[in-house]
Parts: sequence; C-alpha cells; structure tokens
Amino acid sequence: MLPYDNRLKPLSQQLRRDMTDAENKLWSRLRRKQMKGYQFYRQKVIGRFIADFYCPKASLVIELDGGQHYTELGQKKDSLRDSELVGLGLQVLRFSDRDIFANMEAVVEKIWSCL
Repeated sequence: MLPYDNRLKPLSQQLRRDMTDAENKLWSRLRRKQMKGYQFYRQKVIGRFIADFYCPKASLVIELDGGQHYTELGQKKDSLRDSELVGLGLQVLRFSDRDIFANMEAVVEKIWSCL
C-alpha cells in the first residue's frame, strides 16, 4: 500500500473540482476505464504529493506540466518528486499542457504503451 498524507485530502478534493483545461481534456480520455480497461484516479494523494492522474494497476502516475514547471525551481521540485515516486515503485510520465492540446493522440499512445 502506498503512503498517504491525510492532510492533503482537502486540497486534492479542491483540485478535482478546479481541474485545468488540459487536465479536463486528458481526463475525458482516461475516465471510465477507456484505456485497456484500466482504472485511473485524478488528483490522487500519494505520500506527500498529489498526482494529477494515477493508475494503481499499472503503477503509473501521469503529471501535466504548466509553465511553472519549466522554471529552474520547478524542474528541481519535479525531479525530487519524480525520484520519490519512482522510489515507491511507480512509473512517472510527464506531459506539457501544450502536448495535451496539440498532440493528444501522441499522449494517449504513450500512455497506452505503458499499460
């Protein structure tokens, strides 16, 4: 079982209510077991982080990155976060918001290949 920080639950619920346009677009392709019958969860608390999307059966975390992720500080935080998640036995896929809007089929193919 993955670690879970209860203090993040209210924030994860808020993030589910206020998903970005990119998250909504990808969620429309992940929800209801559309991807090989795999169940995905959105804004899932894992340890001290909230993953944008998580598939327990595939041990897969999907992160969507907006502009703040491309600063030096953002990249350092993402690197540390990814290392911790990989240390828990998870695979992490990262896509830019731009990928979602411009290349959705390539994003879906990449996710499909990891399932």
